[in-house]
Amino acid sequence: MNYVTIYKADMVNGLGVRVSLFVSGCSHHCPGCFNQKAWNEDYGKLYTQDTEDAIIEYLKVPYIRGLTLLGGEPMEPGHQALLWRLIDRVRSELPDKDIWLYSGYTLEQLRAMKTPYSEKILSHVDVLVDGRFVQALKDPDLAFKGSSNQRIIDMRKTGDGEPVLLM
Repeated sequence: MNYVTIYKADMVNGLGVRVSLFVSGCSHHCPGCFNQKAWNEDYGKLYTQDTEDAIIEYLKVPYIRGLTLLGGEPMEPGHQALLWRLIDRVRSELPDKDIWLYSGYTLEQLRAMKTPYSEKILSHVDVLVDGRFVQALKDPDLAFKGSSNQRIIDMRKTGDGEPVLLM
């Protein structure tokens, strides 16, 4: 897996100050996407053990609230094994940090995906921002999402049930 960039102190992609990992590769190709360069899975830098170790170190800063995973599309099946390893490590080493996941897939599509990691990932993230970006529904006044069809789901309250919106 490649990644576009890592923001060490991001205040746009989730509540509080966050570390954000933008992965490369996205099959959605939403018209008007703000990060079209991330569609290409070969774009950017190779994600390695050193990358993961650096993210963990960035997360240890006391004012960092948590990790945000976005892209590209973090839930492309080819990304899930590495992202699960990172999520599992954050949960065990830094349990006070929260995890936000942005996906062009809806929660229902992710639940139906049934890859070896999709259910594990969904059960360990705190917030899922789901749904494709729709240019006709773009609204710059929306918090933490680009278009009004997208949902900000509290995954802790949702569990295996119906989506509970955070906001």
